[in-house]
Amino acid sequence: MTLVAGIDSSTQSCKVLVCDADTGAIERSGTAPHPDGTEVDPRHWWTALQSAVEGAGGLDDVAAVSVGAQQHGMVCLDESGDVIRDALLWNDTRSSEAAADLVDDLGGAAEWAKRIGVVPVAAITAAKLRWLADHEAEHAAATAAVCLPHDWLTWRLSGSIDIGTLHTDRSDASGTGYFSAESGAYQFDLLELAMRGRRPQLPTVLGPSGSAGQTANGATLGPGAGDNAAAALGLGAQPGDCIVSLGTSGVVSAVGHTAPHDPEGIVAGFADATGRQLPLVCTLNGAPVLAAVAAMLGVDFDELDRLALSAPAGAEGLTLVPYLEGERSPNLPNATGALHGMTARNLTSANIARAGVEGLLCSLAYCLDKISAHGVDAERIILVGGGARSKAIREIAPAIFGRPVAVPTPGEYVTLGAARQAAWTLTRADAPPDWTAGDTTTYTAAPTPEVLDQYRRAQPLTLGQGV
Repeated sequence: MTLVAGIDSSTQSCKVLVCDADTGAIERSGTAPHPDGTEVDPRHWWTALQSAVEGAGGLDDVAAVSVGAQQHGMVCLDESGDVIRDALLWNDTRSSEAAADLVDDLGGAAEWAKRIGVVPVAAITAAKLRWLADHEAEHAAATAAVCLPHDWLTWRLSGSIDIGTLHTDRSDASGTGYFSAESGAYQFDLLELAMRGRRPQLPTVLGPSGSAGQTANGATLGPGAGDNAAAALGLGAQPGDCIVSLGTSGVVSAVGHTAPHDPEGIVAGFADATGRQLPLVCTLNGAPVLAAVAAMLGVDFDELDRLALSAPAGAEGLTLVPYLEGERSPNLPNATGALHGMTARNLTSANIARAGVEGLLCSLAYCLDKISAHGVDAERIILVGGGARSKAIREIAPAIFGRPVAVPTPGEYVTLGAARQAAWTLTRADAPPDWTAGDTTTYTAAPTPEVLDQYRRAQPLTLGQGV
């Protein structure tokens, strides 16, 4: 049996799966925590990776390894390959003003969308580099190379200390703010714009089954991938599939062949891990909305589900616009949530529960509409993440989305996608190996466009823009 390993270095932890290269069957696994924070020393990731690998029985017997990881994190290295400062992660918002400045410097959001299909926000690497140039000039001056979390970990696995041997892939590069997923090339003038004229070295961008070298034990190193692209690969998503990931945040992405150029900056033109495109929209408000509604009602999640499913579609006119943590899609960082349409008759626990579930799903349907408007087909929804454990979410989702909703067995799909990529590097075939997908339950329901219409009427009231 030929074995391969997939690694997921997320914000919270590092996970390792060792799999059969032919079938994808999981043979062993390991995990280790990451420290909290939005600013983390990358060496903590390396320590966690080593611990997780040890828990998975080591990598001595694997033929290939690939790393999937959190996207956008800024890792700055000096000429010797040493880390200059702690990495600024995707969720570090100190670069908000820098992002706005970058947008203006190029002539506005439409110009960014035209150039690379991505408009800088605080999460994007380019915004973090601008912040570095403006606030830590000595660190910016010492930065000889900039890479991303999975780039750095792959490089460490290779044992190299030469920054000229850093590698990345299209999916992660497309989240930097200086790479075009459509052309497949860096836009060095945008890097220089971010760095106030400086041009540090960037990782070489590999193809989907390319090799980033070898580990000390001779295992082939895959190119790696950003977490969303790795998850899509692990799920076996194809054109026509739209992945809705309902975790702390909400992420809607769709595998396709068309690179979007959204002048609003809502749809990010990212690449996937197979050579195609992965347009993506991210919300700030995900499964915690359900927790907040449950806490308000004083019930657990099972009772929240029961209440929501006992109420009629539309909650008798009650609508929750769930911007409890501000919002990114649309870009309203200071927005608050609101419950609309309250009357003495409809203000019941069941309707409030229903409005919470429907409001969350409608905010994701808003994201799906934005992706679809850019010519991306979405025939089927694949629902994953912690929020997919909610019975009410699973049963109401197809009515809100107006499409069948497939819910896979819970699993580590980023890690599995990285392992599948590792297996692909061994064959160099035109497509990744056809690993058997796990069990999937498909939910269907009659569409309820009237619920979406109700949400759309309430949303501008929340935004202060009138009906």
